[in-house]
Amino acid sequence: MTDSAILQRGLQQPGWQMDRFIVATALAGFALLGGLIWLETAPFMVALFVIGTVLGIALYHGAFGFTAGWRNLVVKKRGAGMRAQLMLFGLSSLIMVPMLYSGQAGLVGAVAPVGTSLVVGSFIFGLGMQLGGGCGSGTLFTVGAGNIRMVVTLVFFIAGTVLGSIHLPWWLDQPGFDPVPLVNTFGVSGAIIVQLLGLGLIARWVNRVERKAHGNLERDELLWKGQGHGVFKTLLSGRWPFTWAILILAAGNALTLAISGAPWSITFAFNVWGAKALEMMGVNMSQFEFWTWEYPAMALKDSVLTNAPSVMNFGLLLGAMLAAGLANRFNEASRNRPEGRQFLASVVGGLLLGYGARLGFGCNIGALFSGIASASLHAWIWFACAFAGSLLGIRLRPWFRLPN
Repeated sequence: MTDSAILQRGLQQPGWQMDRFIVATALAGFALLGGLIWLETAPFMVALFVIGTVLGIALYHGAFGFTAGWRNLVVKKRGAGMRAQLMLFGLSSLIMVPMLYSGQAGLVGAVAPVGTSLVVGSFIFGLGMQLGGGCGSGTLFTVGAGNIRMVVTLVFFIAGTVLGSIHLPWWLDQPGFDPVPLVNTFGVSGAIIVQLLGLGLIARWVNRVERKAHGNLERDELLWKGQGHGVFKTLLSGRWPFTWAILILAAGNALTLAISGAPWSITFAFNVWGAKALEMMGVNMSQFEFWTWEYPAMALKDSVLTNAPSVMNFGLLLGAMLAAGLANRFNEASRNRPEGRQFLASVVGGLLLGYGARLGFGCNIGALFSGIASASLHAWIWFACAFAGSLLGIRLRPWFRLPN
């Protein structure tokens, strides 16, 4: 997540002054778009829009970023962000794996093939995270909060997903094998236990790294109360303890599964937005194999207001905008104008993020978070490869004048 440190510092300042114009604009956008979604589709899609909005608020006020959490562990040897992510994965696994395998009709998990496409795509995505400044959710909520550099990242993120969709059929022909749901091997309870053991081992390694460097652990993620002022004020103006964000993100993903039939995802919507833009410019996307497959073809044909990931993304953007307005921090991260190389990093990082997301079957949300919540082997491989790519990205950041 780009500029998370700036966000956190800002959110921790005493006193509360909201940006009334931004708050009013976000609420007006919420009402207008919510009305259009209601007219275009059905109440369940409005519910997904509301969930997306709440998730955007939680991501911003909780300063919940995968990118910064990974970088803080590598560079500063601090593991609070990583532990928060692991706690989120564990809680979601406990909730969603039984849901998915309860026998209820219509529920589909985030389960994907394992092979060359996954390994290459997730590595590229991890590299792009550190150059672009955010993952899928991080890019969206920082754009919603008015970060100009992240707007550039988002534009090229979208371009990268479209390019990846054109190449994906070739990548899927490379060595690999079918999806591996852990439930097929271990059963529901066994899969949850195996995953919790895996998360516990990672947490142990994170703790060891932090203790070795600092002699103690950050405990912020375990706090229930906001720091500096009361609960109500913290709820509206941030910064939330990680625990609050974890509970809302886990509940939001479970509700998304219950309402839409599939876990939370973000980057497929970018694919659709980019493909629709190209079609408006006269490009026939159906000439590419990916866009002849059933779901992509349907999404390309229908309104974005009927596409669940798109609707949730719109809500996430508005939620982050509302949260930034309530915290009086809209556009905070862009007040120091980025340098040329930093914009170049956004271009390169955005393309890598998009291309990697398409080859790797999603981002930190769709492939990692929802993948582990679905007990899919591919999510664990994605995690390892994306972290390796992120290590390379962290080493490259200084050349792009990006702070570590």
